[in-house]
Amino acid sequence: MLFPTIQFAIFFVVVLTANWLLLPHRRQWKLFMLGASWFFYGSWNWRFVFLIIASTLLNQAAAVLMDRSRDERSRRLVLAGAVAANLGIIAWFKYYGFFVTSIINFFRTFGIDVPLPLLEITLPVGISFFTFQAMSYVIDVYRGRETPAPLLDFAVYLAFFPQLVAGPIVRSTEFIPQMYTRKDPRRVDAAGGFALIVGGLFKKVVVANTLAGAIVDPMFASPSQFTALEVLVGVYGYAVQIYADFSGYTDIAIGVARLMGFRFPHNFDNPYTALSIQDFWRRWHMTLSRWLRDYLYIPLGGNRGSRATTYRNLMLTMLLGGLWHGAAWTFVIWGGYHGALLAWERWRTETRARPEPDTPGRRTLRRLATFHLVCLGWILFRADSMGRVGEILSRLLDWGPAPSVTPAVLALVIGGIGVQFIPSDLRVSLVDSFSRLRPAAMTAALALALLLLDGLGPEGVAPFIYFQF
Repeated sequence: MLFPTIQFAIFFVVVLTANWLLLPHRRQWKLFMLGASWFFYGSWNWRFVFLIIASTLLNQAAAVLMDRSRDERSRRLVLAGAVAANLGIIAWFKYYGFFVTSIINFFRTFGIDVPLPLLEITLPVGISFFTFQAMSYVIDVYRGRETPAPLLDFAVYLAFFPQLVAGPIVRSTEFIPQMYTRKDPRRVDAAGGFALIVGGLFKKVVVANTLAGAIVDPMFASPSQFTALEVLVGVYGYAVQIYADFSGYTDIAIGVARLMGFRFPHNFDNPYTALSIQDFWRRWHMTLSRWLRDYLYIPLGGNRGSRATTYRNLMLTMLLGGLWHGAAWTFVIWGGYHGALLAWERWRTETRARPEPDTPGRRTLRRLATFHLVCLGWILFRADSMGRVGEILSRLLDWGPAPSVTPAVLALVIGGIGVQFIPSDLRVSLVDSFSRLRPAAMTAALALALLLLDGLGPEGVAPFIYFQF
């Protein structure tokens, strides 16, 4: 069930109505919300609802055992078992084919055939997202930052449908307490919620889908058919597409949750305005960046050791972050590329004799350099092989006519980047102006926006890019 569909609109109207009717009755609300979330997830494949149930029971049992145990060794064993089980679930569904193929190809280079079975395994939608949420819960219980929630509370948290399949990655400490706060529908930030939903739909339906069909997908599928300018605009187009697609989903998810009385953490903060790669990762997929920092980078030692140890920790974190995104060597290399850039930036900062002057011109150059380094990484991220990466880069030397670079494509690329430089105060004032409209005027404005979205976007609804992760 995709967000920009009539089916989801009907589903959400029913759930939103029941949400506010049942909220005073907490147990009934939890049972209904759990059933609705399982129905939402089961609309892709009902069998995978049992995967979420199994993950819920496994991680709740681990949390309770750790909380009841006073023996540190036993607690560590339980934690290790829970983490291994969670990673094992991801490895089976997401990486089995990747690992088996890699082993077969490795031995084949020495003339050895390894008869390992290649199985057709269906990847559950959003498995990485809800598994990471479950892992953060059990790790926080082990660290003493969280106490085990009642089973029903944890089940609702893990399956809550707005962020279930593509984030943001919400931690139990951010969500479960909100189930117990008093909520008044008259005090809900409806204007902000609707603004996020409509903005997210525009990003996905108009910007991301149009760029995908007009230039990005054709160029990455067959770079040899395109000239240098078309390839360059295709790469820029993908940078805008993946931002619009992913941030569009999380905007809708945050907006939907807000209408239901819940606050989710923001996941993007104008990432293409970043002044460095480190700054980019503070702005891009922020909930994942914080997860990797708190549950991987810091436990590895963070920056507490020598320079070499810090660089190693950065590299390991980003390599695993790259692998999290997909079962392909291009994702691993993409993660290593960002890890190397982060280590290089830290080395420059630590070895520089004096700070560089902060001038408007220097900030502009830093933004341009960061954006193009990120775009180079997006080629690795989007291409289906390293051979395709080389083919794309080689086409940048073949200049000629560029019929695919239409005014509409250029407008979407320039607008998708330029809108991130709009001051946040202006955005807030626009939402405030919208919130002051009378209900009839607000309804008319929303209806007009939806009609424009339907008219401007291409036919059909493409799945969100991050569903595959």
